[in-house]
Amino acid sequence: MLLKIDADKRNQVKEITLDMAGSMQKIAKRCFPRAMQVVDRFHVSKLVYEAVQKLRIAYRWQVMKDENKRIKEAKAKGECYEPEVFSNGDTLRQLLARSRYLLFKAPEKWLQSQKVRAKILFEQFPDIKSVYYYALRLGKIFSDYTNNDVSKFLKHLRAGIGEHA
Repeated sequence: MLLKIDADKRNQVKEITLDMAGSMQKIAKRCFPRAMQVVDRFHVSKLVYEAVQKLRIAYRWQVMKDENKRIKEAKAKGECYEPEVFSNGDTLRQLLARSRYLLFKAPEKWLQSQKVRAKILFEQFPDIKSVYYYALRLGKIFSDYTNNDVSKFLKHLRAGIGEHA
């Protein structure tokens, strides 16, 4: 359908905003060969916040595995397993489960209980803190700069990632 548009008109297109689907990139390249492809803000932010959650979930699975092992060991000794409880009343397992929503929000929007939980979470898992604040900085780029500035940044970022991939 797009190829029915005159090639001269298609060659005038300077920029195309896409999601991250490889098929869309191929279509855009074929139909609009001179256009710069830019991933839309929503999909970039979504991908980064999914990475934060993926890290949290990976830790949660590991904590559950470790906790189940300790429960079995305690049971074998005829003892009762008692997990560590943090100052806010959460165990490590609960901390990771209950941190889900706070990792989607900016710190200034956290409730007091979320501030306490985040402090404990980030002390226990510094890399979750790093990835979370990276996601916030990326979001700030989108809010502080014009579409053209963000497009240039993403083009530069993609070029740099391509070199190291």
